[in-house]
Amino acid sequence: MTIASHDYIRDPDAIYAASFAAIREDADLSGIPADMQDVALRVAHAIGDTAAIEDLVWSKNAGEAGCSALANGAPVIVDARMLADGVIRRALPSDNRVICTLGLGNVKGNAARGENTRSAAAVDLWENFLEGAVVVIGNAPTALFRLLEGIGNGWPRPALIIGMPVGYVGAAESKEVLIKTAPTPFIALRGRRGGSAVAAATINALARSATAQS
Repeated sequence: MTIASHDYIRDPDAIYAASFAAIREDADLSGIPADMQDVALRVAHAIGDTAAIEDLVWSKNAGEAGCSALANGAPVIVDARMLADGVIRRALPSDNRVICTLGLGNVKGNAARGENTRSAAAVDLWENFLEGAVVVIGNAPTALFRLLEGIGNGWPRPALIIGMPVGYVGAAESKEVLIKTAPTPFIALRGRRGGSAVAAATINALARSATAQS
């Protein structure tokens, strides 16, 4: 019996090297500050399109703010279990805690009583963890809206918000509110694109940079 075989790269290190070489060749990184270069590369890699870099926006020194917070042991607060699973724990510089409240038992009931989504209700449980944290939203626009509402009403401020919810309803709008109000340092991906993979790629890039600097 003949076993089918195809000619493709099998070595993971070679795949990694070739992927980022292709991104660097295709992307224009000239206008991106040093603290955001690795984030830009990994956002393009996660989406599979260097054009995504054009939609990447950040506040001044956002990369430095995130790296500093992580190096000082800040927790990483995420809006989705898939995103939590995508955070590479060994890359975190200070054994940082990763917090996801979406699956807690009172979230569903709180969402019904508050007439909002479970993702938004889960954000209401973040208040005690927010001070100096790195918040990563890669799924629900309602989570980002609720976070911004909470901060506007006096919740503690995180060190950095990574705003990358995805979808056709509210994703682009929630990110524009983040960009325009900028209650804290932020990194966002404009438009409908986003998701757990690209949000995880962003926090992992910052974690690697923080570890390299320590």
